Amino acid sequence: MVAQAQIDGVRVAGHAGRVRREIGGDWWILLVRRVSRGRSRVHRGRPVARDLGSPWQDTVASERTGWRTRAAWLYGESVFAVDYRICRRCRIGWVESPATDEPYRRCGLAAAGLAALRAERPGLIWHTLGGHFRESRPFWETVGSGIPGGYRQGPLCPHVDLG
Repeated sequence: MVAQAQIDGVRVAGHAGRVRREIGGDWWILLVRRVSRGRSRVHRGRPVARDLGSPWQDTVASERTGWRTRAAWLYGESVFAVDYRICRRCRIGWVESPATDEPYRRCGLAAAGLAALRAERPGLIWHTLGGHFRESRPFWETVGSGIPGGYRQGPLCPHVDLG
């Protein structure tokens, strides 16, 4: 099973540039916040991750308003996901909470997913929000090598909120 998972993971990683996007999402929540100048906190139900029928999918993030999730799917299950947010004005992108299912680790899914995000949005500086766990530091050093911002911890700009 592990050998097949590795083969499948490498195969899906190779298609990271082919993404199906879920359109819509939190635009109305962001509009209410902007009109109320941040005084109104609109809550929504937790979105359900659904299979869009593509190995790579870009959907509304389930835990952060205004964020998106880039995910790899195999056999109807999400096997890798990372939340991201972009500020076009500041030319900064943030990624947060990358997670790969155990049998698919070290197949290149995370590196491929992050590379596809960068390719879609050239010229951005990339950060994360939180501190990195000791065991994840080698991962961030590897994927951040040669990347503007290097996926180092960086605060959100004034144009973006935590959600």
